[in-house]
Amino acid sequence: MPGFCKAATLEEIREHGHVLTPGRYVGAAAAEADDVPFEERFAALKETLAEQFAEAEELSALIQAELERVGANV
Repeated sequence: MPGFCKAATLEEIREHGHVLTPGRYVGAAAAEADDVPFEERFAALKETLAEQFAEAEELSALIQAELERVGANV
């Protein structure tokens, strides 16, 4: 299965000088065709990242408050 696994033969391994680096055998999965323009995709990714940063700040504040509550200030 490209990009995931491969059952290499002993002959293939010999041809590669007995080097067992996975990339020599597994390769990469075929990329899906995508019709979404880069600008749209990038804007969506930026929005998702901003949401994740905001969530991280909220969680950080919550954790800090709980640590203070139990007397374990960090």
